[in-house]
Amino acid sequence: MLRATTATNRNVRLAKQRWAGLSRVALLALRELSREYGLSVALGDLLYFDERWYISHAGLLRIARKKKCSGIIVECVGEFSDPGATRWAFKATVFKPGDCKGFVGFGDADPSNIAAGVRGAEMRVAETRAVNRALRKAYGIGLCSVVKSEPFQIQQRSCLRRARMAMATVLAPRSATASARPSASTSSTLN
Repeated sequence: MLRATTATNRNVRLAKQRWAGLSRVALLALRELSREYGLSVALGDLLYFDERWYISHAGLLRIARKKKCSGIIVECVGEFSDPGATRWAFKATVFKPGDCKGFVGFGDADPSNIAAGVRGAEMRVAETRAVNRALRKAYGIGLCSVVKSEPFQIQQRSCLRRARMAMATVLAPRSATASARPSASTSSTLN
């Protein structure tokens, strides 16, 4: 128990250094994830973007090893893949110890849904996504996972989403009563 508490405290300390301004809720979630799965911030098992935790491929593999995963089978789904268009789809099956029939996950990738830095590696990205989905199902992990190159893409989407929300607020039509008679503060700034 002392070992788990020490690891959890180390995760919290490292997370505060790496991601300044973490909310109390984010730190509580980190403590739970650290206790339940034994994940490590220092080893890159967890990433924090857009006010939520993500698990890395390495973190999922660490959980699989700790839980004695029996094996992973990955196969290309030819009917949904087009090598000429660099579009790939994979099916991964994760086997847990015992008589498990396996947990299946699918992953796809093409130039339109991967980060620019990994263009040309669509096949590997699709395979990793399939394995990640199968591992999350097998071990009941309710976090989204990220491929090593995706955090920047997530940050970009987050910034775009916030910019769109800000623009929508600025451009939103005012209610009929607000536009019919300006408030005192508005009229004083116009004079």
